[in-house]
Amino acid sequence: MAIRVVVGAQWGDEGKGKIVDLLSKDTDYVVRYQGGANAGHTLKFDDTKVVLHLIPSGIFNGDATCIIGNGVVIDPLALLEEIEEVEKLGVNLEGRLLISNAAHIILPYHQLLDQLKEKHRGEDAIGTTGRGIGPAYVSKISRVGVRAVDFFNPEVLAKKVKSNLTDINEALTHIYKEETLDADDIVTELSAAAEKLRPFITQTSSLLHEAIQNGENILLEGAQGSMLDIDHGTYPYVTSSSPTSGGACTGSGIAPMALNYVMGISKAYCTRVGNGPFPTELIDETGEKLREAGQEFGATTGRPRRCGWIDLVALKYAVQINGMNELAISKLDILNDFKEIKLCTHYNIDGKETATFPLDTVALERAEPVYKIMPGWQVDISECKTRNAMPGEVKDYLNFVEEYLDVPVKILSTGPKRSETIVE
Repeated sequence: MAIRVVVGAQWGDEGKGKIVDLLSKDTDYVVRYQGGANAGHTLKFDDTKVVLHLIPSGIFNGDATCIIGNGVVIDPLALLEEIEEVEKLGVNLEGRLLISNAAHIILPYHQLLDQLKEKHRGEDAIGTTGRGIGPAYVSKISRVGVRAVDFFNPEVLAKKVKSNLTDINEALTHIYKEETLDADDIVTELSAAAEKLRPFITQTSSLLHEAIQNGENILLEGAQGSMLDIDHGTYPYVTSSSPTSGGACTGSGIAPMALNYVMGISKAYCTRVGNGPFPTELIDETGEKLREAGQEFGATTGRPRRCGWIDLVALKYAVQINGMNELAISKLDILNDFKEIKLCTHYNIDGKETATFPLDTVALERAEPVYKIMPGWQVDISECKTRNAMPGEVKDYLNFVEEYLDVPVKILSTGPKRSETIVE
């Protein structure tokens, strides 16, 4: 039995979708455990490219049961669109896609509040996707959220929406100077979506406990990345949930002691979407070269990603807080054309060198990266089928990363397709 968590080791967009798709072939259950439709997991196989936002990335490879866990916040309309898109590709979701009855629901007022709050922050905007993720988690923590289980009780559903709108409309009128929302319109739209989604909803935690007892394989899929964790990331420029391995347990109902493996996914360089500190960011021709070569544009928003060299200080921190015992390095091929490659091994903050990642965002903004410079390989590695077949410079790069982090690299991605992957 293997229970593996796949965690983003950077600021998200590391290629988790491809790795989950690859590993799902030998998995019985794939569970998405946090986040919402603000995540975009891009899959490419044959001549098909698919971007999933809520459905787990294991839906296309093998016959694993795919679960949207209790830690996810679900936009029901976005999910219905995604279900339709996946079914058009010939995938039968009946019995294969399940939704936790404890998952919380994103409503139109969450999306509106998200967008208004960002607008009112002005220069201090966090850079959210505006999909209502944060406000939905606020409702959850405030104990006024609508859950998937409420889709089975129309009276409770309507009562919750109307009660919540009483306060929200007050805020829209007196704080944001916006038009109020109509509760009946929301309930009508939500009820229609609920009817379509009810067949997918069940108590998924019980199914997972039974699967563990039966010795089945489970893959837990995170969204975003460790450095965007609400507790452990670059607060306040973070997401509203816990992408780290601890969030995998609370977001699925699986106990921590059941986990066997925590695989961190890291690009061979770094990217970040949205605002916040990014010590190795390159605002120059090199950064633009990384962006163009890696096609670094958000899968959900289309926004250009900020790019920089790999940050081993941040990566070591991610290893520690997640308990990572294996790594996957994605987009190694994007470094093919670089004469030299830099790896950040320390920060210089106010004249003091440190290898400790600071949680003080103000201090992190002042951090200057200290680099180890290694020679590039300047050859196409996409045809390499094993690590040993790689040029010596690639092997030196990988060896240095492994030694610094004290974690073995198990998977190498040399292109976007499923077939362009080396598994050690």
